[in-house]
Amino acid sequence: MSTLRVDRVSVTLLERTVVRDVSLSVPAGSWVTLVGPNGAGKSTLLRAIAGTVEHSGRVEIDGTAPAGLRSRGRARLVAVVPQEPTRPDGMTVLDYVLLGRTPYVPYLGTESAEDLAVAGELLDTLELRDIATRAVTSLSGGEFQRAVLARALAQQAPVLLLDEPTSSLDLGHAQQVLELVDRLRADRGLTVVSALHDLTTAGQFADHLMLLVDGEVAAQGPAAEVLTEKLISTHYGARVRVLTDQDGGVVVVPLRTRGCAPADATPLPLDVRRG
Repeated sequence: MSTLRVDRVSVTLLERTVVRDVSLSVPAGSWVTLVGPNGAGKSTLLRAIAGTVEHSGRVEIDGTAPAGLRSRGRARLVAVVPQEPTRPDGMTVLDYVLLGRTPYVPYLGTESAEDLAVAGELLDTLELRDIATRAVTSLSGGEFQRAVLARALAQQAPVLLLDEPTSSLDLGHAQQVLELVDRLRADRGLTVVSALHDLTTAGQFADHLMLLVDGEVAAQGPAAEVLTEKLISTHYGARVRVLTDQDGGVVVVPLRTRGCAPADATPLPLDVRRG
């Protein structure tokens, strides 16, 4: 289990500051989610944590800065599930998962028995065994997302970064993927940082939320402190009702603005309006 520390990190891209002076401490084995409007800097901050974009400030995982490592070293420390992963033509699910073992395979070498065992365990854990020989280009969205997660977990890195991991999934598959991540986090002691658009999903799964707006921290803390009607109205321009479910999770419900129908709109039949 590893602790992640982000200290006064800023990122400038094309002469524009995209992330400004962000600090964050993620205890080992916990889950932090970044939320915020489009363009808030969530994905860029994840890239800074992964050490793949130049930044000022300091990012450390148990005292080691990913940015100071070569790609193989970074891959042993941080695993990333990107927002739009590519599907290599002609590659099977098994071979795709084995890509996660690349940091452990010698140059010009081949996968060892241990590499194959790690991949095989993940195929079973993520219920991919039956489709291991299928091409990744033939998979459904939910199947491919599980393969992407398996590839990341095959790196056996202590920190897992998820950039909108459910953006292409329907509600059922999205819930399955996040519950799987939560279970693996508990079983393997993973430290998870994710970026999510859906505020209810963020409020249900994360231990701690950070609200980013224009690259700066607008609020952070437990879901109940960050996902408030006032903050959401201020930074998203949305009317919502924030509820708490029976398990203590936060639920964000959009509220429709009434009285916007055209004056000449034809009323629905009575039975339809009641249905």
